[in-house]
Amino acid sequence: MSQTAPQGLVPLPGSERKPLADVFPAGRDTGPAPKNEDVDVSVYLKPHVAHPASSQPGQHMTREEFAAQARASESDLQAITQYAQQHGLGVMGVDPVGRVVKLHGTVEAMQRAFGVELRHFEHGDEEFRTREGPVHLPAHLIPLVAGVVGLDDRPQARRRRHILVEAAQAAYTPPQVASLYHFPTQGNGQGQAVAIIELGGGYRKSDLTTYFGQLGLPVPNVTAVKVDGGKNAPTNPQGADGEVALDIQIVGAVAPGAHIVVYFAPNTDQGFLDAITQAVHDTTNAPSIISISWGGPESSWTAQSMQLMDQAFQTAGTLGITVCCAAGDNGANDGVTTDSLAHVDFPASSPNALACGGTHLESANNLITGESVWNDGSNGATGGGISDVFALPTWQANAHVPPSINPGSHVGRGLPDVAGDADPQTGYQVLVDGQQLTVGGTSAVAPLWAGLLALINQQLGKPVGFINPTLYQQINQAQVFNDIVAGNNNGYSAGPGWDACTGWGSMDGTKLLAALEPHV
Repeated sequence: MSQTAPQGLVPLPGSERKPLADVFPAGRDTGPAPKNEDVDVSVYLKPHVAHPASSQPGQHMTREEFAAQARASESDLQAITQYAQQHGLGVMGVDPVGRVVKLHGTVEAMQRAFGVELRHFEHGDEEFRTREGPVHLPAHLIPLVAGVVGLDDRPQARRRRHILVEAAQAAYTPPQVASLYHFPTQGNGQGQAVAIIELGGGYRKSDLTTYFGQLGLPVPNVTAVKVDGGKNAPTNPQGADGEVALDIQIVGAVAPGAHIVVYFAPNTDQGFLDAITQAVHDTTNAPSIISISWGGPESSWTAQSMQLMDQAFQTAGTLGITVCCAAGDNGANDGVTTDSLAHVDFPASSPNALACGGTHLESANNLITGESVWNDGSNGATGGGISDVFALPTWQANAHVPPSINPGSHVGRGLPDVAGDADPQTGYQVLVDGQQLTVGGTSAVAPLWAGLLALINQQLGKPVGFINPTLYQQINQAQVFNDIVAGNNNGYSAGPGWDACTGWGSMDGTKLLAALEPHV
């Protein structure tokens, strides 16, 4: 499938796609993509200056200040648009603040402009457009371009959600979980906006009315935002609707006063990245927290996509936005079956994200009686481990992050950072397309933390933003976390202090609020 670089073009570093046989060994190449097939791509530009401000708590910029300092130059934008137009591509949108140019054209025009070969591929019941090897550009554009996404529209991420239809050992409502974890009871998240990234599915207003009515809570203010043609499109409980319902209902139940903004995008690297970029720079809804319950093994991403998303998270921190990411539901190998190595989930492995792992939660009389690492064996286990891509962050230097269990025993970014109830056996009661279900997975933990942070932001009167350095360096973890010392994720084991299964552990929300106050 890969081809020699066309004359006059050179490879764009970080854009290489692995051979499809390495990623989808059971898939089938069905031939060249039709020349007249429509393709949309996003071209992301490199910043001209270093990141304009520290993303430490209390040192945030407004979106307007950031836009003034870090927007793409007119000359860079013009260079991309001129190149696109020379190759018969339409310019569908230019976002100087997000540093992205959106292009539209045929397969034939895209192949010529970016020096790629686009083909169709079948895997299971899905068919998608693929490419191998790097994207190519003229040498004079390479210093300007950070990445080109959208040429390949394979499914990029998996939702982090497990449904348990039969009776669970203990099924909680989100307010019950919040009570067990001592979430602050003053305030309701009023004045905060929580962004939720969704790559499929949808929600029904009738479900929200029924669900929150059953809990005796007001129906939250929920806004759906379309990204790259994505939209609120509910189908059935076994699809992505369960993810959407879980995310909205957890945030809305623990922080009923918060404005929930759901960004719907296609499940591609382009859709995922564009949704996050739009949420970060959204001056209309202005979210202070982003919850992401989708991800995939680091090995399934291109270097350019990981770098671009990590940069978006860094920008989020600068703007006072906390990014909460599910750490994965397939244990230490993150569901990879093509090798025997450990893998961690991205975007949770980004050092600019708060990675959320999972526990098994037991209680009696509104008190926690036991909590261990979530591990159901073959049915699911919390993700966690050591990144193969991102180095150990400075703020994690004293957390005693262990070496990777992979050959070489390197030490990189360790995850998760924090944890919460995720085992479907002790999962969350949700309403999906009219059906009452018990749902678990680390996809429940990201919105749980997002809801808690909405409460905390409201009480502090300012956003905590990029919270990781504070959690690791400026507070007494033993006073604000329930340390999880029992269990494993089929690769790493829990133990006192930070571990690669549950991070520092599950939260005591009220104590966390008190601990954060001096540092924000």
